[in-house]
Amino acid sequence: MNIVLVEPEIPPNTGNVARLCAATKTRLHLIEPFGFKLDDKQLKRAGMDYWEQLEWHRWPRWDEFVKQLPPSARLWFIESEGQKSYAEVNYLPDDYLVFGRETAGLPKTLLEQHRESWLRIPMFNPESRSLNLSNCAALVLYEALRQQGFPGEV
Repeated sequence: MNIVLVEPEIPPNTGNVARLCAATKTRLHLIEPFGFKLDDKQLKRAGMDYWEQLEWHRWPRWDEFVKQLPPSARLWFIESEGQKSYAEVNYLPDDYLVFGRETAGLPKTLLEQHRESWLRIPMFNPESRSLNLSNCAALVLYEALRQQGFPGEV
């Protein structure tokens, strides 16, 4: 599996997602600009020593990331207001789960271009704006892995 963070802003969230990816052998793609430096202490602390166990890639822009994708790549954009719940999709092992900035989410133009693969995580309290980014990544990734029978579990 692949997790993509588009312009992440909060170091501990990115560190937690890195740790999640290391534990599940999921590739992590970080797309600039970042709201922090990669040598940030909070980023390292949240990711602990898992950065060394992780396959990750840094991309200067969205279009550079997209250029390297294989033609068969399936991208799932997780953001509020998606037509389908993340649990309604059949995930494949090489899918990409795309998450946006903590404060602004994914760009609306990107979502509009990919309406058919725009997914939401159900919310129940109208007063709550959103869930934490690393929690969202874990929810969707583990659903995808569950559907695949948790391949490679130790």
